[in-house]
Amino acid sequence: AVVNITVEQTTKRMSADDAQSPFDFFFRNGPGLMPEAPRKQKALGSGFIFDDKGHVLTNAHVVAGAEVVKVKLADERELRAKVKGRDERLDVAVLEIEGAKGLPFVPFGASSTLRVGEPVVAIGNPFGLGHTVTTGIVSAKGRAIGAGPYDDFIQTDASINPGNSGGPLFDSRGQVIGMNTAINPAGQGIGFAIPSDEIKEILPQLVADGHVKRGRLGVQIQDIDQSLAAGLGLADARGALVGDVEKNGPAHKSGILSGDVILQVGNTPVAHARDLSRTIARHAPGTKVDLLVRRGGETKKIGVTLAQLEDGDGSKKSSSRESANETGGLGLQVGDAEDGGAIVRRVAPDGPSAGVLQPGDIIVEIDRKAVASANDLRTKVREAPTDKPVVLKVKRGDATRYVAIERK
Repeated sequence: AVVNITVEQTTKRMSADDAQSPFDFFFRNGPGLMPEAPRKQKALGSGFIFDDKGHVLTNAHVVAGAEVVKVKLADERELRAKVKGRDERLDVAVLEIEGAKGLPFVPFGASSTLRVGEPVVAIGNPFGLGHTVTTGIVSAKGRAIGAGPYDDFIQTDASINPGNSGGPLFDSRGQVIGMNTAINPAGQGIGFAIPSDEIKEILPQLVADGHVKRGRLGVQIQDIDQSLAAGLGLADARGALVGDVEKNGPAHKSGILSGDVILQVGNTPVAHARDLSRTIARHAPGTKVDLLVRRGGETKKIGVTLAQLEDGDGSKKSSSRESANETGGLGLQVGDAEDGGAIVRRVAPDGPSAGVLQPGDIIVEIDRKAVASANDLRTKVREAPTDKPVVLKVKRGDATRYVAIERK
């Protein structure tokens, strides 16, 4: 049931219009200033058949831009396949083998029951070598590696190499409990697999519709560290802190405010910001969910009807004009931002804001109070209590987040 996947793509060299500079074009294409004609390129990956209809599961990045997809079975037969559905957010794709009949397939297991230290087996196509088996253990669960908003990887020390992407990770009962997806190129014995429970949730939609519909709350969120928890008066550092609320979005219409801390979705607790993203995404658009929210010293329940998650947010970047002066207590040089607030011009390398703020950040609130200008920020910093961190609401590009700074 484990297959090797070959993808054919047409690639072209950079044109003069695409180059960022003449030097970039020259070094990418060589002398002559004439790009080569488009050429065929092959990419390799792995996959596995998961039902009696010949559907194959693999990574979305394996078949990205595919013009021709071929699947090679363990008995050396090579069959054509088409991409039936892709989900880039989870990096999952479903292929359909043309004319497939009576092919073997493997069952899914429950990744939620996996225990750290449990033995696992990976099968795939590393470096194009064909069906290769490696074994190891579950090294960790719930790993976030910055691959996307729904990071929740199984970490394993079973050898995973380029070409293993899309292959299955089996438990000792021969059930697929993960799909091998990523490696740490600087490490050894550190590979990552998408949990089977995450895959099973979206598989029916991929097979039926070719894409996945997810719920959207319409907020920008961040984790809460100990400093933020102290600054916000929270007992512990858990929950998802709302940095910004999309105007007229689902959260805005339901009364969610910037600065709220979301602790629970229905009966599911939210320990980290990524927990909220994953839990909301599991709900279909139009679903009403109850959020447990901490606001100030009160906890309340707020019902929100979710919208559909789309690509892109359409938000605008802020602009500013310069009027820099030193800001006491925070180790910052700031100016007036064009649309209100104070823009950071310089951060003292040994000051309390070093490593937290950076030039270009726009401070729009301090301790839940709006900041109108650079002078307004300086005034509010002087008036803020000195026995706890100041909590700043900061815009960085398209993102809004809260930071806590302990003044020296």
